[in-house]
Amino acid sequence: QVQLVESGGGLVQAGGSLRLSCAASGRTFSPYVMGWFRQAPGKEREFVAGISRTGGSTRYADSVKGRATISRDNVRNTVYLQMNSLKPEDTAVYYCALDLDNVITIAIIRGSYDYWGQGTQVTVSS
Repeated sequence: QVQLVESGGGLVQAGGSLRLSCAASGRTFSPYVMGWFRQAPGKEREFVAGISRTGGSTRYADSVKGRATISRDNVRNTVYLQMNSLKPEDTAVYYCALDLDNVITIAIIRGSYDYWGQGTQVTVSS
């Protein structure tokens, strides 16, 4: 079993920044791809960013490319999502997820991920 706990969300003005964290426990997460997804009210959960097990490969949704940076610390069992130049359309609950089946290939499909955190709310005011 793996427990994922997100933190770092909050209310920020447009143009601001946030750094989200996701701490894993219960099992080492270093062998696996990690991802960040988000879900806005009334919308489907969508892929935001993903990172391979070593951090050598990353992938981003077009909507955040150039504004987001995903990173991981395998010693601390933590994955991060730095979001800059935030926009009101970035408002959503952000979830981290772990993919047990992949170590390098970063899936963008929600169903590829096996474990999820409870989410952290990010609200961007205009």
